[in-house]
Amino acid sequence: MKLNMSMFKNGTRITSVNQSGISKNRNWATVLYTREKKATSPQQPKSASSSWIRPVSFSSVVKELHPELLLPVCVFYLILRGLDTIEDDTSIPLDTKEPLLRDFKDYLDQDGWTFTGNRPEEKDRQLLVQFDNVITEFRNTKPAYQAIITDITDKMGNGMADFARKAASGDAGVNTVEEYDLYCWYVAGIVGEGVTRLFVEAGLGEGTLIDHVHLYKSMGLLLQKNNIIRDVREDHDDGRRFWPKEIWSKHVDNFEDLFEPENLELALNCSSEMVLNALGHANDCLSYLVGLREQSVFNFCAIPQSMAMATLELCFRNPAIFQRNIRITKGDAFQLMVESSQDLERVCEVFCRYVHRIQQKNNPNDPNFLKISIACEQIERFAQDLAPQCVKVAKGKTLAADKGQVQHQAGFNEEIRSTTGRVLAVSAAISILVVGAAWLLEARFNVA
Repeated sequence: MKLNMSMFKNGTRITSVNQSGISKNRNWATVLYTREKKATSPQQPKSASSSWIRPVSFSSVVKELHPELLLPVCVFYLILRGLDTIEDDTSIPLDTKEPLLRDFKDYLDQDGWTFTGNRPEEKDRQLLVQFDNVITEFRNTKPAYQAIITDITDKMGNGMADFARKAASGDAGVNTVEEYDLYCWYVAGIVGEGVTRLFVEAGLGEGTLIDHVHLYKSMGLLLQKNNIIRDVREDHDDGRRFWPKEIWSKHVDNFEDLFEPENLELALNCSSEMVLNALGHANDCLSYLVGLREQSVFNFCAIPQSMAMATLELCFRNPAIFQRNIRITKGDAFQLMVESSQDLERVCEVFCRYVHRIQQKNNPNDPNFLKISIACEQIERFAQDLAPQCVKVAKGKTLAADKGQVQHQAGFNEEIRSTTGRVLAVSAAISILVVGAAWLLEARFNVA
């Protein structure tokens, strides 16, 4: 992570905050997630857009949050990002990593605590090097927010430590779908619990959201599963496996076989089953959005979910995920931000648009063809119940885009035929002129 160093000069606070909690300089939120736009290591090249998507989809949205939540959500994210940076670093031995993860919540009460033990190429190393500034800002949040953040940090740290110990024992992969969901809960679902409690504490979310664990759990799991599907190649190169064996073993004998060119069709069938598993959280995410009272909070939650749906569609039966990291385009990301920051009907339309595209790409030879079709139809029906016009509009846009592509291709083909005809006509005319000139000059043609 490359932080805005001027905001940490001489160990001062990120910014001054007035009594109402409104930042006097809203640029402080750029410390959230500004990565360098270059590869983190020669072995793990990053897409040019990977360092862009996260700041746009998260940092920009945070800066537009209700003033009451600006500081606590920013600090909450940075604390969990620091925790995740320790968990992600495979160079840290277990006897060092495990106590760091389990005790991370206690460091929030230690003035000046920092950590410099990450490998140099760890992308967010700088955050922990200057973590004392995060602790300072944490102390400036309300006690109720501090209690929520500390509790979630404790739960996540212990969950990560459990999986780190499991990996160190020689079982580096995820075996069952249940275990897959548990891992995603510890690293993302718990975040959903945390932000939900912050929303409710601030009076910006329905109090009943806290009682519906499956809703905020799905909010986190959809995002995390999207990342796991998309990053399969990068994780494989780093010696890690998050796709559950219960799924991939149906298609190949060994996980490594997914990356062999001769197994491409099997790999695509496996990836489509992973997408199918993730789609199971879509309806819960839409239900969760219904319980948000304030527009900026709605935007904060809706935009990442819409981008996740777009990424799932991009990954669906896409051979590129087994070769490199792929990302939605900047143009698509901006469009999704605009659409998803309006209302629930627009978000339903986005969900329907991308599940409809998944249906169009669904392969009848895929063992999960029928299940995928049913899952997509269920999402469309549920979205239509929430916003009756969304399915019709989404399909209309998809068909219009397809029709436009067909018309463009037809026009292109006609232009090629016309140009080819003109070239042949000119060539024939030139040939006649050359032969005629040669005859006039009494040239001899040896045809025998």
